[in-house]
Formats: sequence, structure tokens, C-alpha cells
Amino acid sequence: MSGFKAVFKRELKSYFTTPIAYVFLVVFLFFAGYLTFKNGFFEIRQADMTAFFVNMPLLFAFLVPATAMRLWAEERKTGSIELLFTLPITVMQAVLGKFFAAWVFLIIALALTFPMVITVFYLGRPDLGLIITGYLGSILMAGGFLAVGCFFSALSKNQVISFVLSVVACAVLVFAGVPTTMNYLSTFLPAGLVTAVGNMSFEAHFESIQKGVLELRDVSYFLFLIVGWVAACAIVLEERKAG
Repeated sequence: MSGFKAVFKRELKSYFTTPIAYVFLVVFLFFAGYLTFKNGFFEIRQADMTAFFVNMPLLFAFLVPATAMRLWAEERKTGSIELLFTLPITVMQAVLGKFFAAWVFLIIALALTFPMVITVFYLGRPDLGLIITGYLGSILMAGGFLAVGCFFSALSKNQVISFVLSVVACAVLVFAGVPTTMNYLSTFLPAGLVTAVGNMSFEAHFESIQKGVLELRDVSYFLFLIVGWVAACAIVLEERKAG
């Protein structure tokens, strides 16, 4: 546990000792606000945050991989990963330390969107439960995207390659449940398989949580996704360490 805490503190601190974190926060907050108002936040004349949360899957598909790409690719490129693994710490502790530090950073980014919540309450009487579940779904989805990015960061020393692979994988998971994708797949795949692909979609599970329907299957989807990709990342790093 001490190894996990050491990596977690080191990684989280590193985000705020470089301009990268602040650039990410500014870009995230700008696009989160821009896309919300572009979708007609005031025009719908309804005090809720649907216009805000609906943009999260696509926004995270690009911005979360940008956060994740440096997690392991930078360590491998500089050679500091060898030094890290000579310390009395397991690979899984290192992976979890880095993952949770990055996840906390993303949660901080989401927390900084609180002016949107204040605006909604100023305009009317929104359903607080929907806002809470919307943020919970966003946090879980951010964790899912981050786990994917963590895995691809461990695969390559090149941060750009890691970023591109992560974006492609995240985009596939987002658009898997889109009606146009489902209609296309139904032309050559059995109905059962098309449904299975649709159930893999980030967006489908996120929308369910966003609507205030907090079902075990949706929460479990994100948790299993996170556990699976993080475990895969640890396996890749174990092989690198052994090699």
C-alpha cells in the first residue's frame, strides 16, 4: 500500500508542476462550455444539464487519451521505468497509483465545471438527482476512457502513437451503440451479435445513468471495463519488466 501511495502522490503532484495540466483544464472547460451553449442551452428553456452531459462521451474520447498518453510512454521513453521497477513496489501498485492519480485529476476537471450547476439553479429548479447521476456517470466514463488510454500508453514509447490508438479505441466504444452504426452492422451481422456490440457502447450505458436510472448493469459495465483494461496494462508492463 505504501508503494501505491508513493506513486499516487508523485504522479498527481507532477500534473500541477508542469503547464500541461493547466492547458488541459482550460481546453476541457472551454469546450465543455462551448458545446453546451452551442447545443442551445438557453433556447430549450429548461433548467437541466442535459446539454452539458450529452457532450461528455465525445469530449472525453479525445481529451482523456491526451491525459493518459504520457502515463507510461514517457516513463519508457526516458528510461525512468527501469528505475521505478527497481524500487520495492509491485507493477500493479505502480499501475494503480498512476491510474488513480490521473482519475483524480479528471475528477478535479469535472468539479471545475461547477459554475454550470450554479447557472442551472439560478435559471430554475433542476432535479438535483439527475445532476448527481450525470456527474457520477461522467466520472465512471472518464475512468473507462482512462483505463483504455493507460493500456495503450504501456504499449508504446511514442506518446503520439499511444494517443492515436487510444482515441480510435475510445471512438469505437462510443460509436458502437449509435443508431447508424447499429443499422450498418445489421446488414451483415446476426441480430444477437448486433445487440451485443450495442451493449458495449459507452454512450448507451452513460445515457442510462445520465437519465437518473442508476442500474447495476451500467455501473458494472464501467467497473469491469476499468478493471479489465488496467489489468491488461499491468500484464503488458510485467512482460516488459521480465524481458
